[in-house]
Amino acid sequence: MLVEKPNNQISIIIPTYNESQNILNILKSIKENLPKNISAQAIVVDDNSPDGTGKIVDDYLKNLKKITNYTIEVIHRKTKDGLGSAILKGIQQATGDTIVVMDSDFSHPPQIIPKLVESIKKYQYDIAVASRYIKGGKIENWSAKRKLISKFATLIAKKGLGINTKDPMSGFFAFKKNILNGLNIDAIGYKILLEILVKTKNVSITEIPYTFQDRELGSSKLSMKTVFDYYKSVWKLYRYGKPEEEKEKRKSVKFLYKAARFYTVGASGFVVNYLISLLFAGGISDMWYLHANVIGIIASISTNFILNKAWTFGDRDFRIKKTMSQYGKFALFSSLGALVQLGMVYFLVDSAEISYPLALILAVATAAFGNFVLNKKFTFKEKLLN
Repeated sequence: MLVEKPNNQISIIIPTYNESQNILNILKSIKENLPKNISAQAIVVDDNSPDGTGKIVDDYLKNLKKITNYTIEVIHRKTKDGLGSAILKGIQQATGDTIVVMDSDFSHPPQIIPKLVESIKKYQYDIAVASRYIKGGKIENWSAKRKLISKFATLIAKKGLGINTKDPMSGFFAFKKNILNGLNIDAIGYKILLEILVKTKNVSITEIPYTFQDRELGSSKLSMKTVFDYYKSVWKLYRYGKPEEEKEKRKSVKFLYKAARFYTVGASGFVVNYLISLLFAGGISDMWYLHANVIGIIASISTNFILNKAWTFGDRDFRIKKTMSQYGKFALFSSLGALVQLGMVYFLVDSAEISYPLALILAVATAAFGNFVLNKKFTFKEKLLN
């Protein structure tokens, strides 16, 4: 149910799925941290949580005394349709002129809300991002693997989409609702901030440092589907705002430009390789680490080929015969690097006694250098310095 819009109101969007252990505490904490001169509309968007998150909020509201500056609403969705679309649904129902988006697991501390709101209301920024990657911001209780994934995802967003924001992958941010007027927000993937940053023009952005603390209750929502949805969204956003590389005439710049794209794709392939290798070596099976690494290599070669063909080298000709020929060459050159990678992994793990995750990082980095030059010259038929 929509409520009448009070003056100086913000709407706080809180998407949930199986957050029964956190949801009431986060709603109470938001109320405790609201600025005195602000009225807030909290919108819980629940994706039919099996643990009854939405019903818990409904039952809580039945016994909650009316609060003049704080209302809570629940949107019950019938299926789990994704984080991005859940946030978009909340935005559509929001009555505030300022929107705050945050998680319900206390990884996004409600104490930061006043700083985000102040940036919008007082200092008139269009977007305020709670950032883990500027001075004063940090991450606590994340594994090395999780940090690595986050860093690579951020790198891909910044380099691939030309975004200057230090933490474009943040799920904790505020913005003026009117900046979305006239925009078609697709809500693909799980980071809607990324889409807003790409599609809005001439907006002012500030970043507020905060400490991200991994959840204490409940389970993380990161999955392979989340990772692939992210790559899908980045690709679509890239097509939305394609750079005009054709205007650049300097050969050295064009070479570096394409090399940067190639290595950005390589970074995505690294994540695919890394996650799938770990998934089979101790995740869904106890496969020997070298066999798991082979599966990871095949998956990353395939995704890298498609992205490099269409994005790095701008080849949109996907006729079957030509594409299969190119894929064969790409796989051949990538396999040479893969042999180096496998040899290094074996040596570093069995002889040097380095941990498998670290050995994997070193091996992939070492094998990557020759792939760009070989594929540029022989697979996609381009001069080296062009």
